[in-house]
Amino acid sequence: MSEQKSTRREWGARTTPSLQGNEHWWPDQLNLNVLHQKHPDASPFGADFSYAEAFSQLNVDELCADLDALMTDSQEWWPADWGHYGPFFIRMSWHAAGTYRAVDGRGGGGTGAQRFAPLNSWPDNGNLDKARRLLWPIKQKYGEKISWADLLVLAGNRALETMGFRTFGFGYGRADIWAPEDDIYWGPETEWLSTNDERYTGTWEDGSRTLDNPLAAVQMGLIYVNPEGPNGVPDAMKSAQDVRETFARMGMNDRETVALTVGGHTFGKMHGNGSPDAVGEAPEAAKIHQQGIGWANKNETGLGEYTVTSGLEGAWTPTPTKWDNSYLNTIFAHQWEVKKSPAGANQWEPVEVKEGFWVPDAHVEGKKNPPVMNTADMAMITDPAYLEIAKEFHQNPDVLADEFARAWYKLLHRDMGPQARYLGPQVPNEDLVWQDPVPKHEGPLVNDQQIATLKQQIADSGLTAKQLVGTAWAAACTYRQTDHRGGVNGARIRLEPQIGWDVNVRSGVPEVLDRLDKIKEDSDANISLADMIVLGGNVGVEMAAKAAGHHITVPFSPGRTDASQEMTEIDAHAYLEPRHDAFRNYMQPQATSIPAEHLMIDRAFMLNLSVPQMTALLGGMRAIGVNVGDNSNDGTFTDRPGQLTNDFFVNLVDMGTVWEPLDEEEERFEGRHRKTGEKKWTATRVDLVYGSNSQLRAIAEEYAANGGEERMIDRFVKGWVKVMENDRFDLHR
Repeated sequence: MSEQKSTRREWGARTTPSLQGNEHWWPDQLNLNVLHQKHPDASPFGADFSYAEAFSQLNVDELCADLDALMTDSQEWWPADWGHYGPFFIRMSWHAAGTYRAVDGRGGGGTGAQRFAPLNSWPDNGNLDKARRLLWPIKQKYGEKISWADLLVLAGNRALETMGFRTFGFGYGRADIWAPEDDIYWGPETEWLSTNDERYTGTWEDGSRTLDNPLAAVQMGLIYVNPEGPNGVPDAMKSAQDVRETFARMGMNDRETVALTVGGHTFGKMHGNGSPDAVGEAPEAAKIHQQGIGWANKNETGLGEYTVTSGLEGAWTPTPTKWDNSYLNTIFAHQWEVKKSPAGANQWEPVEVKEGFWVPDAHVEGKKNPPVMNTADMAMITDPAYLEIAKEFHQNPDVLADEFARAWYKLLHRDMGPQARYLGPQVPNEDLVWQDPVPKHEGPLVNDQQIATLKQQIADSGLTAKQLVGTAWAAACTYRQTDHRGGVNGARIRLEPQIGWDVNVRSGVPEVLDRLDKIKEDSDANISLADMIVLGGNVGVEMAAKAAGHHITVPFSPGRTDASQEMTEIDAHAYLEPRHDAFRNYMQPQATSIPAEHLMIDRAFMLNLSVPQMTALLGGMRAIGVNVGDNSNDGTFTDRPGQLTNDFFVNLVDMGTVWEPLDEEEERFEGRHRKTGEKKWTATRVDLVYGSNSQLRAIAEEYAANGGEERMIDRFVKGWVKVMENDRFDLHR
């Protein structure tokens, strides 16, 4: 499950003087840094580097053989428990992938983020810096052909194989990042492992205790739950509630949760043989001469039998480097009681150890230890639903093996998106619903003449630019680059749950889909509804541009297909619902307390947009009139709605307008003529931020200047095509 350090330290504290940046002087200012992250010079490989191309030169069998050999090549500087690094690498891989959360798709192992703060110094990741250093010779050998992101999770997969477990498979294709993911909100606390429950609302007593969105872990610095129990209290039933909620937030159901717990804890041990006071600073706070190695332990040698990580001490099973049914055999064979580890942590040990269950010591030859469980383990046999599943797995080891293999595969891959993004020879043939599968395209692609005919039929259909652009955007804007879910491909906008979403119903999406589908059915072209949605949106953009005197052609790449309802994971797709969308000036009542302009930046990031593209798209869509909501004229600063113009920017930066709030919350505003007082426009926060934020105003002024309309339309089209093709993994990686 997880190992967390039992000492607490304030996080983010600076130990050396530093210059104060803008965020210090103006902490409430809109931060656009997340949209600048993908600078082409950020990677040491250069802007033209393709990981897929580099990986294609890799000898996968040789890499796996090298990893397998490493498992039993115990190093003196960090000796392996029982001479096998397998359990250590399983924990590293689990913790790399386990930060994923279904609410916003952030976290996970898809970028190699465990190398950077805060993850590399989370208490729960104690001593995993050593696991990554053990992998360095392999990374050094293969260089750019294998990413750290792939290597960190592959190591755990190979570890399972070397200890007798048959995995479900493995997909490569995770490209590395080269700086921390500073946009991820990990919680409100300013202290590691805070017990103040700041991330919760409600109480245990009335059953209303709920973890705040989008968080998934129970405390700052943990991957999942506190292994000692909620806030360190060894209460198995309350622990079960924590486990169920946090695993669900990470996309796992009860069966997957039990399978992962049982399967993962079949291997290895917890470490707490000594005082936590002897353990030094985490890697980010370590002295410069320690070269990024943290948690220096002054307890005896600090290695092997003296290791302190979570503070709990002991192994779950008598065969900790072998796949078998010993975890369930052990937990069901004993009566358990709470005891203290050498580090003072709460753990569970048998009242009396049965014959055959004594555990050989990981480092001291001839020594035997009792098996140990943590409170989250005890939840597996205390919670009625978990107990029923655990009993089934105990009686049917083959069922456990299959479900653990599938749950482990999901754990490592759920943030990678559809299987089309996977690389390598070990990818299973089976499509899984959580991968959002779409059918393969069959037959010839629609040709240029057919596309031209369809475009004319769409233009003559009576559908407006507003309807066509709005529907295509509604389908495409669900995409999240964090876990590559959502988007147009599959035409899931016609399926549950998307077809019933408030924003789609209120904007008339079902009617537009019906009319596009009728044009499709009446045509002899081999084209999907998903392609028709995008083609219709392109026609709408071209119509709006033409009405403003600009003759443009929006690029179109056919090849999308239509998914079925059975291919769609309804509960997971519910998280994709746009409860707020600045580009359509849409906000559900009380959707969130976060200011709308900050939500706009988050959605632009999810859509992989640059700041100029985001700005052009918002201003252009205001001019076309695709707003959804009770105040649909907010931000439409134009006397010629439906035309793709730069009027939004021209009228926003006009000094002849004076703005005043219409409500105490300052969510809506009214603009009046400076001299006459005549009402001119209404606006929301996301409209006015383009005039108030210095970075956004700089771009808005360029779009409003002479020649700016052509420049804005160019950026609009580039941004539009990017949004429409974000999920076209067949076109790009």
